[in-house]
Amino acid sequence: MPRTREELEQLERQHLAPYAQFSADTRGRKHKETSPDWRTEYQRDRDRVIHSRAFRRLEYKTQVFLNGTGDHLRTRLTHTMEVAATARSIARALCLNEDLAETIALAHDLGHSPFGHKGEAALNKLMRRHGGFEHNSQSLRIVEELEQKYPGFHGLNLTWETREGLVKHYTAYDHPSRRRGFDAKHSALEAQVANLADEITYYNHDLDDGLDTGLLDERKLAREVTLWGRAARRIRKEHGELADECRRYFIIRCLIDEQVKDVVTTTEQHIRDAGVKSADEVRLHAKPLVQYSATRRNLNAELREYLYANLYFNPVVHEPNIRAVRLMEDLFRYFLEHPQQLGTQSRQRLRKAGKQRAICDYLAGMTDRYLVIEHERLVGAKG
Repeated sequence: MPRTREELEQLERQHLAPYAQFSADTRGRKHKETSPDWRTEYQRDRDRVIHSRAFRRLEYKTQVFLNGTGDHLRTRLTHTMEVAATARSIARALCLNEDLAETIALAHDLGHSPFGHKGEAALNKLMRRHGGFEHNSQSLRIVEELEQKYPGFHGLNLTWETREGLVKHYTAYDHPSRRRGFDAKHSALEAQVANLADEITYYNHDLDDGLDTGLLDERKLAREVTLWGRAARRIRKEHGELADECRRYFIIRCLIDEQVKDVVTTTEQHIRDAGVKSADEVRLHAKPLVQYSATRRNLNAELREYLYANLYFNPVVHEPNIRAVRLMEDLFRYFLEHPQQLGTQSRQRLRKAGKQRAICDYLAGMTDRYLVIEHERLVGAKG
């Protein structure tokens, strides 16, 4: 016989830590629905995210290198899948709710604009007098309003806990604004895990893509980045000389493994010191409990500075993204003058959302390639 939702909820009670977020304790959904028979509420959330249009579009959105630059380079979708895998690993080690951590990780970039963080900054500038643009808030707009899949409500009607994780997603890139209804100082541990899993993933896999394209150099990394130098020496000592691809992959694997171990052991100590006994006590605690050690944080800062200096602002990466962002700016201005050219759903939302927000939603939802195609169709002949 298949396990029922109630049996799955009981297994959570038996195996998860008391400070985990139990699916049976969810604060529920905005629109009341019958609970699933064979899935927990967070498993239903995960499936709804995966089956959303916004999730599928991540395949054609930039991570660092413009989509289509290379077949082996990360896209926003492959990045998201890697974040989810790392989040599950950390949550499992800490006896937290893996399903919730994975769901937040899968949904955390749903609202990301085309052309990576430069695209996000451009949309925020264009919208500065109309509420701005922040991809955390946009992810929430997608799951609460913009997805149109169900007859009884707009959005995906996800649980409060998943939406809390999107509201409070905080990394070096992401600084979310406050949102009514999510007033606790911090989020549950599962959302905090998704935050750090995002950071672990993008720094290490940006290293991989930078090396793959030849924009980063292993010898320079070994000299200037302590983490890389240590890992490279360890791999050489344990395995001797390896082929280039294997050596790079294994060094990055080693870096990720070390960071995950550091987060797990540091967080375990923080939880013990805090004495929290429930997910709500975690939310009210003075500081986030899922953290790196101070030593690891300093080493990661060194890596981050290196990536900014040598990859993110490398002209090969930076200039194509800047040119692509100009296309977005052109289209924004074009749609202000020709709102009838927006997609059907966006046209229907003009009166309710306002012209600028409807245009912003439309552009933010585009893939890189579709935005380029639309620019050529609508603006290119005049540009």
